[in-house]
Amino acid sequence: MRIRVVHETVYQYDNPARNLIQMLRLTPRDHDGQHVRSWRIEPTVDGRLSRREDGFGNIVHVFSADGPEEALAIRVVGEVETTETHGVMRGTAEWLPDPFYLRESRFAVADEAIRAFAEDAAGGAKDRLDQLHRLLAGVHQTVDYAPGPTGTATTAAEAFALRKGVGQDLAHVFIAAARHLEIPVRYVSGYCWRPDAPEQEAGHAWVEARVPDLGWVGFDPAHGIAVTDAHLRVTIGLDYLDAAPVRGSRTGGGTETMTVRVRVDDARAQAQAQQSQDATASDVPGESPPVEAPVIRHQAQVG
Repeated sequence: MRIRVVHETVYQYDNPARNLIQMLRLTPRDHDGQHVRSWRIEPTVDGRLSRREDGFGNIVHVFSADGPEEALAIRVVGEVETTETHGVMRGTAEWLPDPFYLRESRFAVADEAIRAFAEDAAGGAKDRLDQLHRLLAGVHQTVDYAPGPTGTATTAAEAFALRKGVGQDLAHVFIAAARHLEIPVRYVSGYCWRPDAPEQEAGHAWVEARVPDLGWVGFDPAHGIAVTDAHLRVTIGLDYLDAAPVRGSRTGGGTETMTVRVRVDDARAQAQAQQSQDATASDVPGESPPVEAPVIRHQAQVG
């Protein structure tokens, strides 16, 4: 399918802020099953935008502006072609050895409750893939998925105790449990197209686990499924901190308010619907489609 994303992060400051720096992990890479057709980042203030890669192989853009600024918006617009791979990830940038993803990380520590849960959920599995599917079902059934703004990141232990969380919380629980079972597993940040909810309050998060003879395989504990062509993969890490879409710093500004708006659409379905509407309009005698004036926008192009 062809997934179209519009992701806007808006910061409002009580007082003008200076020396704004934003680390943007918002740009996907190509791999088998995912081809980036177009992607751009559009800051609303004048500044500098540079591209680099982090230790995980993620594309990172650094945006900086001197200010003073009372508000800053970072808008991302792009289209990505995806194909069904049944969750198997091939052709991805692999900069680190598999055992690295066994490391304990701040938001994915297995406490006693998660360790007991992992052993019970995966008990009796015939192989690694079976273990992971049992763990996937266990997390999905035990921790309620409650979509919404991510806010402050929650640890796996906190989310498991609450039995409720957003996508990143369920991912952290899965990661903590899988690492306790000595399975290399990593956090994935991206987007998920849902036909019932194109307007979303945040991106989505899931996991990838290493499976013998298959390689890395994606699992979405929030939906209880292996990842599909509705998932658009952007960044990876040990947990949320390594893959956070936007992180930054500033001087001054007082209290900061952040608002996030995300829209994820099936671009092909949109195009077909528009063609149908245009065809219907052209069949009406004496009427013609309105002509819109061109709109010119300044855009920071992303390579």
